Amino acid sequence: MSRIVVGYDGSAYAQAALLWARDEAVRSGAPIEVLHADEWPATAPPMVPLPLLRPDRTVADVIDETLERAVATVCKTHPSVDVTTRAVRGHAAAALIDRSRDARMIVLGGHGHSVVAGLLGSVISAVSAHARCPVVVVRGVPVPGAPVVAGVDGSALTMPVLTFAAGQAAARRVPLRVIRAAAEQETPGAPLAVIRERFRGLTVQAEETLEHPAAALARASAAAQLLVVGSRGHGPVAGLLLGSVSQHALRHAACTVAVVHRDPPTI
Repeated sequence: MSRIVVGYDGSAYAQAALLWARDEAVRSGAPIEVLHADEWPATAPPMVPLPLLRPDRTVADVIDETLERAVATVCKTHPSVDVTTRAVRGHAAAALIDRSRDARMIVLGGHGHSVVAGLLGSVISAVSAHARCPVVVVRGVPVPGAPVVAGVDGSALTMPVLTFAAGQAAARRVPLRVIRAAAEQETPGAPLAVIRERFRGLTVQAEETLEHPAAALARASAAAQLLVVGSRGHGPVAGLLLGSVSQHALRHAACTVAVVHRDPPTI
């Protein structure tokens, strides 16, 4: 089974992402890979000899210790979870996007100063836009029993978003709340009808919104444990899956956000 890849630097935000990934691993049975991206010397001050700034052995020891603590955090409470680590040299966004090619999902912390876990305007934006798998940005404390919310607009991403969201809701045993930008006739082959057939026993609540999609999703996130959106979309109504809306959700949602692409893994 493909791995849940966690961008990790030891910060509190990366720690929150790791704990979310641990719980997801317990639900899904998927293994975890804890990834540290070492961007130096890209972040080094100019005109200073690199060896004077970076004793490589010391830095490597610190990275190893950071990753070892991450593994210990998971194994302390869930020793059966398969956890591995990976340290790479290079830009964090590029490293995470590259790992997304065969990952189940990428999990990142929602705030912070870290180049791996927190620069929302750069790393998270880039990874959420260009990853080949779902990208989960962790924030807030999930309320037990709160629903999973999915935003759809009738575009090609509607089914991938609904499938991912329904799988997450079913695994948590909570309702799925679907917010639609445009009316869709409930025919046997319609996406919602397919989801209801595939996930029998899952409570699916569908509603349409007339307000701005970004505002609708941000408001819904206050009472959700997970908000699922698409990375891009061009439905008949300019709506819930456009890049600007997903980026707005990443910045302003009150709960964890999952950004789904065209080909998410099977849940």
